[in-house]
Amino acid sequence: MMDCCGLVTEKKLPVPLKSIRVEVQVKSHVATVTSTLQYVNEEERHLEALFVFPLPADAAVCHFSAKIGDQEIVAEVQDRETARDQYDDAVSSGQQAFLLEESKESSDVFRLSVGCLSPGQNADITITYITELSVQADHSLRFCLPAVLNPRYTPAGSDAGIVSEISSCDSVPYTLTLSVHVSSPNPISKLESNCTLDPLVFLNSDHTQATLNLSSGHKFDKDVELFLYYQNTHQPTAIVEAGVNTAKPGSLMSDPVVMMSLYPEFPKEVMSSLATQGEFIFVMDRSGSMDCRMHYGKGAKTRIQSAKATLILLLKSLPMGCYFNIYGFGSRFEGFSPFNSVEYNEDTMVQALKTVNEMRADLGGTEILYPLKHIFRLPCYPEHPRQLFVFTDGEVENTKEVLDLLKHHAHSHRCFSFGIGEGASTALITGMAREGSGHAQFITGTDRMQPKVMESLRFALQPAVNKISVQWKVPDGITVDTLSPPINAIFQGQRSLIYAQLKGQSSESSEGSVIVEYNLKDQPVTNQLHFCLKPTEDTGLSVHKLAARSLIRCLEQDEKKPCAKVDDIRRRMVEISVEAGVSSVHTAFIAINKNNREVVKGGPLIQRRVPIQEMTRDQVNPFPRLRGGGGPLPPYTLEQAVAQAVDIDDCDVELEEKPRRSSGRKRKADSASSQSKSKPQMGSSLQLITLQKASGCWELSAALARVFGKTEDELTNQKPAQVDGSVWATLLSLIWLYGYKIQQQIEWQFVAMKAASWIGSQNAVSLSQCVCDGNHLLGCQVKEETLGI
Repeated sequence: MMDCCGLVTEKKLPVPLKSIRVEVQVKSHVATVTSTLQYVNEEERHLEALFVFPLPADAAVCHFSAKIGDQEIVAEVQDRETARDQYDDAVSSGQQAFLLEESKESSDVFRLSVGCLSPGQNADITITYITELSVQADHSLRFCLPAVLNPRYTPAGSDAGIVSEISSCDSVPYTLTLSVHVSSPNPISKLESNCTLDPLVFLNSDHTQATLNLSSGHKFDKDVELFLYYQNTHQPTAIVEAGVNTAKPGSLMSDPVVMMSLYPEFPKEVMSSLATQGEFIFVMDRSGSMDCRMHYGKGAKTRIQSAKATLILLLKSLPMGCYFNIYGFGSRFEGFSPFNSVEYNEDTMVQALKTVNEMRADLGGTEILYPLKHIFRLPCYPEHPRQLFVFTDGEVENTKEVLDLLKHHAHSHRCFSFGIGEGASTALITGMAREGSGHAQFITGTDRMQPKVMESLRFALQPAVNKISVQWKVPDGITVDTLSPPINAIFQGQRSLIYAQLKGQSSESSEGSVIVEYNLKDQPVTNQLHFCLKPTEDTGLSVHKLAARSLIRCLEQDEKKPCAKVDDIRRRMVEISVEAGVSSVHTAFIAINKNNREVVKGGPLIQRRVPIQEMTRDQVNPFPRLRGGGGPLPPYTLEQAVAQAVDIDDCDVELEEKPRRSSGRKRKADSASSQSKSKPQMGSSLQLITLQKASGCWELSAALARVFGKTEDELTNQKPAQVDGSVWATLLSLIWLYGYKIQQQIEWQFVAMKAASWIGSQNAVSLSQCVCDGNHLLGCQVKEETLGI
């Protein structure tokens, strides 16, 4: 792979990027990000170049300017074709010009054309965008500053392509400075990062405002992630932002806009029992890029290794009686059961483990559209809602086509998506979850994949929510226009955002409310939030701009509907984009330095596509090869699956040795490791989980004894005489998990639920004495009620 990326000269040399300065203003769960990139033209001739860079998919780009010397040129938003014509005319006449436009292939990619940069001249390019912060499994809010834009895989024969901004070389020839200012109505608990930070400085006594900086000397060779923790994160909030007096009356920018952040709470009696039905389809990226390592640290595993370990955990966590399937995709795709999903039982689970262990990143490029089309053609099982779990590093070219397909089948499929590694497309990952009524997760750096994926499984097993409606109650004289797409998915602990325009005036009450109603397990549920109609001060129009971006996204979907009045819809999109000063696919930011009339010598520079090694060799196969057939599965045992799980030892390092993001401390040694040196070393939770039967039980075996750091004779000799061997083995497994692996409980919670349920079905006697004996054998102090039996 060639290393020249970003601003590239005619001689295919990079225009030196000297520095990146980023200022982040966080207010509650909204971030305003201002990035300034300083370039210098070290050529002896005038320069025109292309700069391609990533942004969050749902970000509202609202400012773009370029400073040449002492002169600053501020861009305006115009119709895309008009802006392009103006740019070409300006460059042809010798004027300096800058054109910023959203990629048509993917909404998280922007192209910046820089025209006529004189020899030796500096250019400071400033871009401002506003974005919502996503809620993580541990209730933190995540902000990500992308360092890389992975080259999007382009099918053979396609003319489309997106070049990369950041070089893949080890040394980064520019500096990054990052400052963050946080303001919140709730106290700030802490702020963490995958990078080294200076200490957090609180600006007031109630800890609602704080600042911090990225430590000096940082090399921008990976995404910068910040995790912000508030007290009472899940409290519903409402922000009403005043309009602009000078805006056209009746327009979006002239009226107040409200942003609702809702956290619906499900009744406890409903959440006490998770679903035992469903069809779970796991779609695994096996393209060449999945062989990349998760991070550059010592002991880093590849993306495919981490994903395989997670898939084993998912398979073990499924409830008995459901249906499942596994697909691997690249330039072609392979199915575990190619023509339909199979019922989850001991035989199919063991065969699936064998399939997972044999997975490699060996299927060429990233063609996710073909397996999705195949899956959507298959008939669904009645009473078993179909749920897709898609794992990918997000490097595809036809993002919008994939999202349209998911939206078309949203009535019968739900999609949970996982972006793996640096540079995964936020447009693809968040878009698949949004259109598929699911949930999106990103796993980067030293993040452990398992907790995030198991949170999504918990969402998938929650009772389905349907008949969702949103109603507004406001005083007479005021009307509400909703600017957000309809809510089509609600999960416990997940935020739902609603934007609305408030029109008119009223002399009555200054309070309004929004009511969200839905059915949960055929029972009606109502959540209501009251809010003050008086606008909040000092919001900087960020709510208006996010609302405009949300409305533009809705119109983009309307544009694709059959019999849509495309011209009218595009006209409306351009009108909103220009009025609010935010980006859209049909507009562009244009800036022209009309004072610069120096004649330009030479032609335009060459736009270069960065090739993707080992990913573009395979031609698109219109008839993808499917693995397996319709006949019975060959016999295969759990012991063989464990024996052939050659990657499990590698995966154990990831499961057990990676430090938690929040602690920064080394993992404590397991208690059993301090026992007799003649005893085997205690195993990992993944080794134990791999030995569990599909029904939820374990059997007494030498392999199980090794996990506990014991011998098989020790387990057998200590078994109470009246207790079945499988009941004893399952009780020991539960005691060991709660006693030694409680910090990873989110990962094995469903495994433990299955085990407790199985024990309850056995009508076993003397369970209290068994728990006491098991604690003594394993050196634990776990109470019987903790086990849930």
